Amino acid sequence: MQTAELKFRRWMQSLIILFILFAGYIVVADRHAPLTTESRVQGYVIQIAPEVTGTVTDVQVGNNQAVKKGTPLFTIDTSRYTLAVEKAEVALKQAHEQESALYAKVSSGKAKVATTQASYNNARSEYQRIKKLAQQKLVSASMLDNALANNSVALSNLHAAQQDLLSLQVQLGITPGESSMVHAAENALEQANLNLSHTQVNAPSDGVITNLQLEVGSTASTNMPLLTFIPTDSLWVAADFREKAIALMNEHSTALVTFDAFPGKTFAFNIQSRDFGVAAAQQSPNGKLTAVETNNRWVRDAQRVRVNLSTDEPLPKQLFVGSRATVVLYPDNNPIWSLLAKIQISLVGMLHYIY
Repeated sequence: MQTAELKFRRWMQSLIILFILFAGYIVVADRHAPLTTESRVQGYVIQIAPEVTGTVTDVQVGNNQAVKKGTPLFTIDTSRYTLAVEKAEVALKQAHEQESALYAKVSSGKAKVATTQASYNNARSEYQRIKKLAQQKLVSASMLDNALANNSVALSNLHAAQQDLLSLQVQLGITPGESSMVHAAENALEQANLNLSHTQVNAPSDGVITNLQLEVGSTASTNMPLLTFIPTDSLWVAADFREKAIALMNEHSTALVTFDAFPGKTFAFNIQSRDFGVAAAQQSPNGKLTAVETNNRWVRDAQRVRVNLSTDEPLPKQLFVGSRATVVLYPDNNPIWSLLAKIQISLVGMLHYIY
């Protein structure tokens, strides 16, 4: 019959053996099936800012309201932008009228070119005749000078008329409606309509409006954020692992996730990427000497690196940006580590019922 001391000794031996086996498993599992509780749901946070300035006249959403793409969020006073559109429409009409007037000037300019061309032709012929007579000493030198002057004046008038006509034709373009003034007026009208459309701000995608602090009467300034918007289709899980824990991570690695909000339930995730740096190592040129990190601890903290996880299925609506999670990675081509990883994450998920 075993004595109490012998039983105690055997119990202690068993506990020591179990502790050694458990510690050995932790060391090995940290390489082949690493687990971390430093995980959160992440998502893109978009700051909704208007593209025009004005007073907010209507807020069409509530705080933490789920919206679809294109859902109206808020409206800015349209008065000045409606007037700007009407003014641009009048300016476009005036531009067309000015273009019509230019076409009339072109017709007049063509007639003037024809007239000055005829005058130049006549002056040139007259000069040629008098020049021949002058060579035969039949006319005076003054008559030749007058004929040359008339020829030069006629040529100058022709060039001036041609330049005036060319200037008008350049302004008009090739076809009606192609003049620079009409194009400028059309662009101004398009910009005015665009500004008017920007007075209504809509949701860029499916998502949730959160931390709403916008009220009717607030002043909206261009590119100044007024709403916080989180797209619901952009959520992912970011898990921070010790760098040695993911040294064996490869294309065969996959992930299981359990969320604090769903005790006892696990979700399959894919490894999307691993960050290529951490903020502690970021440097910027500042003209100073290197700042050497000092650490007096015997055992320094392990460096953690972020692994980003995604899933083809939408995350449960109960989750939000910042929800806590526990993640385990494992090689899907190794059935033993796959089984052990599933056991680990299941145990952690059950513990979430308690804490």
